[in-house]
Amino acid sequence: MLTVVAISFTLAAITTIAMMPVMKQQHVNAAYNATLMAFRRARDQAAGDMRVYVVTIAAPGTITITQNTPAGPLLTTTLLPPDVTLHVEPGIPTSPTVQPTTPDGFGAGTVAIDFDQGVGAAGGTTIYFQPDGSALDINGNIDNGVVYMARVGDLYSSRAITLWGATGRLRGWRLYSAVGGPTWQQQ
Repeated sequence: MLTVVAISFTLAAITTIAMMPVMKQQHVNAAYNATLMAFRRARDQAAGDMRVYVVTIAAPGTITITQNTPAGPLLTTTLLPPDVTLHVEPGIPTSPTVQPTTPDGFGAGTVAIDFDQGVGAAGGTTIYFQPDGSALDINGNIDNGVVYMARVGDLYSSRAITLWGATGRLRGWRLYSAVGGPTWQQQ
């Protein structure tokens, strides 16, 4: 009986150790999916209600959706898993034009929440989804950009979501190891 219990505990320990990477990867996937769904919900809600919905993104991992203004009625708040944060992991591609490039060529891969691409200083953290599905910044400019997330110290856990402001199109990205170095691939 003692031998059976010892073997059971040993198998349980081995299984737990083997499952740790899978659980960590699941947290990254959950953070990515939650962020993508928050953006989609705001865009769809804006079109459905024919009013502006505001997405405010704050590091380390909070996404808030409000109606009309950042201080307007709260629609939802999304919190990322505690081991996944909105940050740029050192080693990701940093060029918008030279291969391997940043996702959709947005930004320089140095700022985790990097909207307002192409309208002066980038780095905006607030997106205004319009009833027509487009996304604007606070000044009414088309709001293109990218948000990065990863587990600290784990380069290949990096994910990104890009937003094309004119259409509100969202694209998801994952960092993979490639011959020329880490490369973003669309999900």
